[in-house]
Amino acid sequence: MDDSLLDQKDSEALAAEVAQLRAEVARLQAKVDQLDQLAHQDVLMGLPNRRGFMRQLEQLIARVQRYGETAAMLFVDVDGLKLINDSFGHKAGDEALVFVAELLVRGVRKSDFVARIGGDEFGILLDHADEESAAETAQRLVSQIAGCEFCYEDNCLPLSVAIGFSLIGSGDSSDDVIERADLAMYAEKAAA
Repeated sequence: MDDSLLDQKDSEALAAEVAQLRAEVARLQAKVDQLDQLAHQDVLMGLPNRRGFMRQLEQLIARVQRYGETAAMLFVDVDGLKLINDSFGHKAGDEALVFVAELLVRGVRKSDFVARIGGDEFGILLDHADEESAAETAQRLVSQIAGCEFCYEDNCLPLSVAIGFSLIGSGDSSDDVIERADLAMYAEKAAA
């Protein structure tokens, strides 16, 4: 058999194998991307979860440190969720959380970042926000949620949230920011 014919067959087989391997790599990369999304997203709400929030917070802290930008974190706690769960069941509680999440997302800028960071807790990252704008956003969200009725099976239930905030400084860690915002939220609860 002619060596050039063997070389051509080997080349064609090698090209086919490379194409097959590329398709497999693309399939596996799509699977990795899907798993990454699931690892960083809250299944109930479609919002980022705590892991996704931490990743975004760390990126925001890095931008603050590098470029001197201003930013803040809002720590949102939904009041009375235990009463809703105890009175109407966990399905009602889940629907109340989804309702609050939708109000939070609609109540901030598209450039802001809303995530569910705990059972009835949300974190919001405000890009280019100073103390005045963070306080204004927090108060507006509190009023907006208090002004909406959540209805479940013909029962309209009042909802409220407590929101604390923390400015993000250039020397902060993500734990520092969350702790200050959490403490500020508890101070708001105590003052109410």
